[in-house]
Amino acid sequence: MSDMPQIRWGGKRAKAVLVLVAALVFVLSPLLTEGFAGFDPELFPVPQDNPPVQPAGYAFGIWGPIYLWLVIHAGFGLMRRADDPGWDAGRWPLFLSLGLGSGWIAIANVSAPLATLVIWLMLLGALVALFESPRGDRWLVQAPLGVYAGWLTAASWVSVGLMLGGYGVMGETAAALAALTLATGFAAALQWRLGRAPEYGLTVIWALIAVIVANFAAAPAIAALAATGAAVMAGFAFRASGPGE
Repeated sequence: MSDMPQIRWGGKRAKAVLVLVAALVFVLSPLLTEGFAGFDPELFPVPQDNPPVQPAGYAFGIWGPIYLWLVIHAGFGLMRRADDPGWDAGRWPLFLSLGLGSGWIAIANVSAPLATLVIWLMLLGALVALFESPRGDRWLVQAPLGVYAGWLTAASWVSVGLMLGGYGVMGETAAALAALTLATGFAAALQWRLGRAPEYGLTVIWALIAVIVANFAAAPAIAALAATGAAVMAGFAFRASGPGE
């Protein structure tokens, strides 16, 4: 009997509890800040007013499904897969990502460079969790982590584009073109290496389409590059959705 608590609340279960707590705090964190509607243009030496690298505003609505799906993932993981080694493998990096994400809005409202660093760390944690995720329970583990990592990929490269333009490394248009090119190559390489989880690529496509919408009239070259990126990602996502997925 004395061994029962150790078996029931061992390391794996404790991590599952921490991931659920982190997911809940992450979801509630926007309520504890002033909210986030994009970086304040004045945070940059070269103010970034309506930068072309930024997707149309509607795209950020994807956070609603991401929040819900992450909580469902964490809750199911605790209740039904607490001791599953496949589920457990990515818990620490996911916990790190969600923990950092809980403070990201507060950071982004005061420091764009620090927020850029933090979102890249969030992305790193999310990608490790995704790569470590088991193939079973696809819609409860692989899919939510894929969407989360996909959106963080897009957001991370948008931040890079804003930093390039906002700190005068290059003009806004050149910064957007560079960031979109790098984002597409980065995401395509990851999707190819992962070989599954097309939800990752589809989420990157969602962001790229929103860049097309934002720039279709004002910056057709950027819109065309985003469309090319979306087509490339569609090919890799289709490949990842093959038999067995």
